[in-house]
Amino acid sequence: METAHLNQLIELEDSYWWHVAKRRWATDLLLRYAPPPSSIVEGGIGAAGNLMSWQSLGYKVAGLDCMPESIANAEHRGLQSVAQHDLHNPWPIEEKSSAAVVLLDVLEHLADPVVALRHASDCLSENGKIIFTVPAYPWLFSDWDVRLGHYRRYTTSMLRQQAQEAGLKVVQLSHWNAFTLPIASFLRLIRKLFPSKKGTEFPKVSQWMNRSLLGLASTEQSLAMHVNIPFGLSLVGVLSK
Repeated sequence: METAHLNQLIELEDSYWWHVAKRRWATDLLLRYAPPPSSIVEGGIGAAGNLMSWQSLGYKVAGLDCMPESIANAEHRGLQSVAQHDLHNPWPIEEKSSAAVVLLDVLEHLADPVVALRHASDCLSENGKIIFTVPAYPWLFSDWDVRLGHYRRYTTSMLRQQAQEAGLKVVQLSHWNAFTLPIASFLRLIRKLFPSKKGTEFPKVSQWMNRSLLGLASTEQSLAMHVNIPFGLSLVGVLSK
């Protein structure tokens, strides 16, 4: 992640609909599969807003990130169990000590996600879970993904294959963010045809639009409790040993 992108993430993480909705997805899965006061680990902590939120719910949290700026920000916010670390290397977390590992839009940044998943698995207790999100649809891969440092976008079969290679099984897997897929697909295809030199800024939205998108995301999440969402801009899921 570019430093400028991290700075924007720090500014927007607590209010921008995309980040709030994704955190709600992850929190719902954590409460279902690893309720507090469990110990959890986040790989790729970004602006640390997720860890702060989960700590307030009673979780014992730890976090890893390859960016020193990210760790410095987390420590500035009062988090203690955070460390700069490459997720490809064995994690500095006690084996079988964590009820859950959270990887939100992280696997696509890794050259070898299977190795990282194996290290994450080593941290899990017997019934522990890995909760993740990844961007969907390789055909949407564009200069935006390149600038964000993505190696790939995912299909469900690709995700299942990587999980199997890491010795994990898929407990739950669904798309999310279906309601923005049409316009996002159009914009990404335009970017593929006409690459831009602009940075990785999140699209600006008005307060009204931000609330509306967050409302749509909440409705979609409620629907996903009863039916599998067959399409969407991202995948969300749960893995176990």
